[in-house]
Amino acid sequence: MAIDASLIEADANRQFSAPKEEWDTKCIDLDAAPRAVREYQDTLDEAAFGAASEVQPTFTPFSDPANLWTAARKGPAFFAYSDNYLIDTDYGVIVDVEGTRSIRQAEVGSTKTMLDRVKDRFDLEPEWLIADTAYGSGPMLGWLVDRDIAPHIPVIDKAGAPTEHGPVQASNGMRKITNLSAPRENRLSSSAGIALTQIEIRRAKVSRDIAR
Repeated sequence: MAIDASLIEADANRQFSAPKEEWDTKCIDLDAAPRAVREYQDTLDEAAFGAASEVQPTFTPFSDPANLWTAARKGPAFFAYSDNYLIDTDYGVIVDVEGTRSIRQAEVGSTKTMLDRVKDRFDLEPEWLIADTAYGSGPMLGWLVDRDIAPHIPVIDKAGAPTEHGPVQASNGMRKITNLSAPRENRLSSSAGIALTQIEIRRAKVSRDIAR
């Protein structure tokens, strides 16, 4: 299977929004607020929305405050949501969909939600999962390996520099296993101690480490 997210532009306007310095959810009158604002209040503690990050959005629109101000397309910023898709690559079928804020933590978290949901509903679980670099954090890779799902995902979080004292613990949940006398034994492992193979691919003087 594969996982990916698409930006969906929200029906919100920058002119009718508040900067983070002026946004206070405690001042919202829910009785007078539109439906989207009431639903926003209900999502503040959800991992896919408010709880995805402690960082407050730069701007929050009054009409639909659950979306996020983003410049992810490398152009002018706009308000958007993310549609996250779990895809069966053998048959080209979208198996599940989860909507989140357009932030990496929420999009990565939706992967766990969809994999759990597909397992519970259809008793389906992939042997491997394809995704881009955004999903290559140590905790995410470790979570997949612990479930016997091989991650075909570029690693974005690297362990610290090796030392003569042995393994170096990384804050991202991965740890670098270092053996100075046998360089071939250098590897990344999940929190459960399962080794993740590193392969270096060189393209036009650019190298990328991939956990498989």
